[in-house]
Amino acid sequence: MRNFPLSRGTLAGILKGYVGISAAVYTEIYIGMLDKNSVKLLFFLTVGLPAVCLLVMYFVRPCAPSMGEDTGEHGYFIFIQASSIVLAVYLLATAIIDDILSVDEGLISKIFVGLMFLLLLAPVGIPLKLAFHAIKHDHGDVRKSQPDNVEEPLLATENPSGQNSASDMEDKDGTQREGINLCVAHPSFDNDDDLDLEILLAEGEGAVRKKRRPRRGEDFNLRQALVKADFWLLFIVYFCGVGSGVTVLNNLAQIGLAEGFSDVTILLSLFSISNFIGRIGGGAVSEHFVRLKATPRTVWMTVTQMIMIAVHLLFASAITGSLYVGCALLGICYGVQFSVMVPTASELFGLKHFGMIYNFLTIGNPLGAFFFSGLLAAYIYDREAEKQSGMFHPEFLTSSDVNCVGASCFRLTFLIMAGVCAVGTLLSMILTFRIRPVYEMLYAGGSFRIPGTAGSTHQQK
Repeated sequence: MRNFPLSRGTLAGILKGYVGISAAVYTEIYIGMLDKNSVKLLFFLTVGLPAVCLLVMYFVRPCAPSMGEDTGEHGYFIFIQASSIVLAVYLLATAIIDDILSVDEGLISKIFVGLMFLLLLAPVGIPLKLAFHAIKHDHGDVRKSQPDNVEEPLLATENPSGQNSASDMEDKDGTQREGINLCVAHPSFDNDDDLDLEILLAEGEGAVRKKRRPRRGEDFNLRQALVKADFWLLFIVYFCGVGSGVTVLNNLAQIGLAEGFSDVTILLSLFSISNFIGRIGGGAVSEHFVRLKATPRTVWMTVTQMIMIAVHLLFASAITGSLYVGCALLGICYGVQFSVMVPTASELFGLKHFGMIYNFLTIGNPLGAFFFSGLLAAYIYDREAEKQSGMFHPEFLTSSDVNCVGASCFRLTFLIMAGVCAVGTLLSMILTFRIRPVYEMLYAGGSFRIPGTAGSTHQQK
């Protein structure tokens, strides 16, 4: 976020999108490289992945962000988005081929894994290209800066006025001391008394202020953010959206079996690819409209949670084929919650303490899974299963041998989830109304502006 502050939505969509398809990548590795060996998989997850993270950790570091619209940077983001979409489609296709043709072992599965790694590492070509061009450019500059015959005077010359010439105001590396020139040229430095008087007048008028609480759009720490209504509105909206979505995801196998599906693999794959599309698309769409009309990103949380209400009601109706349509729509809406929450938090509460604020907000996902899936959905499912078996007793509620069949197993859960999304939609509307002035300030004229800069004129265009 700090390295690419002008493309927060796009960046969040890309990162969250790769997180969404990571399970499919590990599944492909499990089938093609680890020969479906659970011990090898456990070793890979506990040792292999941390080792890779430690190796690449050195390359993840802050850099000077671009202070203007860079068409090259925009093109690189489009390339990464395109390569990630190709990777997702490829993983879906290989999963279907593995399921139909049963090519779990042998040379073909190894080829599948090799092609997957090529697509996965395609974005690495961007820094390699930039490094190559930088080296080539540096060599060209060195050659141009070394003329054949160079004559230097033995004594430094001065201009008639007795002041140093422009060349004397340059450092040995050829860079001009702009700060010195600005200070000399400023009339307020002609007299120290005038400077002190100006500072006193500025303090009296309120231009120079003591430490104050940050405003929305400036840098908050976690303690300061926790006392803001906007923070808790964003948290609850996110909690409602991802909590209702993860409830369906965690129970999708039982939902499919209760509806009469013998194999729910296609439902899981459909939800996974839709989730990826929602994460990538949510970031890109919110970035487009926030630049075009300064539209608050939470608008898309409102829209998607309204769709989720309809999806949960569709699930509760148990119409034939509703699971296919519902999984696709719910996966997209579920993914949008992630890619919209991340840049919204960075824009409202700044980037200085963004890590702590972001990690606190993400607690909404496991909390939703615990309350809605682990407690609510599990209790209702076991209760319906006990009713069907004719032995409804509280001591059997934790029995794993009892299965539920029919639409009644999750109907009440879906209706409650629809109500949760309705609450999230209402609160999201309130949050959008509250933060609209912040986005009009941050994205005035279609460009992101750093709040709190001198004269409020420092814009990133």
